[in-house]
Amino acid sequence: MSELIPRVGNYKKLISYQKADTIYQLTYYFCHRFLDKRDRTVDQMIQAARSGKQNIIEGSAASSTSAKTEIKLINVAKASLRELVEDYEDFLKVRNARLWENDSIEHNTMRRLGREHNDAGFFMKLASTRSAETIANMTIILINQADYLLYKQLKTLETKFTSEGGFSERMTTLRLEARKKHPDK
Repeated sequence: MSELIPRVGNYKKLISYQKADTIYQLTYYFCHRFLDKRDRTVDQMIQAARSGKQNIIEGSAASSTSAKTEIKLINVAKASLRELVEDYEDFLKVRNARLWENDSIEHNTMRRLGREHNDAGFFMKLASTRSAETIANMTIILINQADYLLYKQLKTLETKFTSEGGFSERMTTLRLEARKKHPDK
């Protein structure tokens, strides 16, 4: 007999979560170091970064009983991080700072580092010696990588739901199996 409420995996092992955690830490650092604390953007950016991370946690926790909720929350995480990209791009635009072009040396180096490292400590150490422009670009690239990972995660969830069904279907299957074993109940 299959389980009604399966154990869920450890969200901290998800690369998408690790990237989102790094993005949150970089954003918190960036906002407190480079933006005026009275600027409403500080709260907006930190909350968007936090939402990206926290919705992965909440979606993972909900996964045992609701595929719909899990999918919805992973998509909210993705949307929050897309909003954050716009904030970083706006920061660069209004300051006439450079947004790293695709295939520039900096862009390619950061993409490689983003593929090779998932720990926030690595990127926080880099950020401690970098300019606002560099940190903004670093974070944009990490967000784009997280966005791709979250998209792949959503596609995996879609496939899993299509092939296995959801909680209600598991409930029905388990009940029917129980009736077959004990028809008098």
